Amino acid sequence: MSHKLPLNGIRVLDFTWVGAGPLTTQVLAEYGAEVIKIESGTRLDYLRLLPPFKDGKAGVERSGYFSNRNPNKKGISLNLKHPRSMEIIKELIKKSDIICENFTAHTMEKWGLGYDEVRKIKPDIIFAGMPLMGADGPHANYRGFGVQVSALIGILHLTGFPEREPFGMGTNYPDHVPNPVHTAFAILAALRHRKKTGEGQYIELSQIEAPLCVLPTPIMDYMMNGRVQNRQGNQHFDFVPHGIYPLQGKNRWIVLSVQSEDEWQALKAAMGRPEWAEQDAFTANAGRIANQAELNELIGRWTVNYDGDELLRRLAKAKVRAGLVKDARDVLNDPQLNYRKHFVYLDHSEMGYHVYNYAPVHMSKTPAVVDQAAPLLGEHTKQIMKDLLNLDEATFEELKKEGVFD
Repeated sequence: MSHKLPLNGIRVLDFTWVGAGPLTTQVLAEYGAEVIKIESGTRLDYLRLLPPFKDGKAGVERSGYFSNRNPNKKGISLNLKHPRSMEIIKELIKKSDIICENFTAHTMEKWGLGYDEVRKIKPDIIFAGMPLMGADGPHANYRGFGVQVSALIGILHLTGFPEREPFGMGTNYPDHVPNPVHTAFAILAALRHRKKTGEGQYIELSQIEAPLCVLPTPIMDYMMNGRVQNRQGNQHFDFVPHGIYPLQGKNRWIVLSVQSEDEWQALKAAMGRPEWAEQDAFTANAGRIANQAELNELIGRWTVNYDGDELLRRLAKAKVRAGLVKDARDVLNDPQLNYRKHFVYLDHSEMGYHVYNYAPVHMSKTPAVVDQAAPLLGEHTKQIMKDLLNLDEATFEELKKEGVFD
């Protein structure tokens, strides 16, 4: 690391697991925070049990999913049912700035680690909780993951084709974007508040509320027009052509989007102004909307004659919005992403060199650093007990023998 990062000196006790929580603390770790991930060998982070596994061989240290969510972190493993584990956690709290957790509402309170208890130990602590449904209300104790959030706030209702059942997005969007981003931003705001006032605070991020902030159109459409938007497939309400079209080769596709008359003329020019494109039915956007099934079929007959890269260059030159539909292999070999050094390869203790995403924000003075692979279960337990809590070797071994560290 050749520069001082903005969160150097900030310590985070990371109780999070699965998706939204670990991604929140990952952002903090990329900008210099010391993130101590607290795990339990008897209640593993669910991601450790999920594929893809290195070489297809399952194991708690072999999940690429877990690994990609937890770089730059230190890991300790505690038996949270052991009373002396709570003593250790309370000592760690005294030396920390932030606690982050994404359990079901009031789980931390049941452990005696709710905000009211924690601030007695460290009055200026910043405590970020991420309960699925919020901390109160009739459904506060409901459980779920990102897919349940997507269902509850209407994302699944909008994904798929009009005549088919909802079929999701292929990823848990709330876990990966709005929930961690909103929480990380709130934590940074709380740190600024603490710097100015000396006061810590409690942050509550409802995982069903944050993604609604980036889904305004369906809500506003219903409020203003009484209209419930339905699944549209690849279509757009207002612009045509707008869809996915076949290319040469098996399962290769390109996305096109035309949003003005000038862009329609540009697409026609790129296609060589075929006679069918000059039909009256396609002259205006309203006609193209009314006849979009026929238009999409005709455009597909043209795109299928081209290699994807060749057609993308042609459309980019014509200033037509276009993008290739890429699989994971394509993405890892993408020349733009690799030029910008988006992928980082780190040496994991068990899996060897493994790919991680670099931070998508590039800062000129304090760029993020991703330089440590995800921790093994309890990898840094001894180091943190000795260096941070000043436990001597005999005490550490005694606690280990008692089953405090699992």
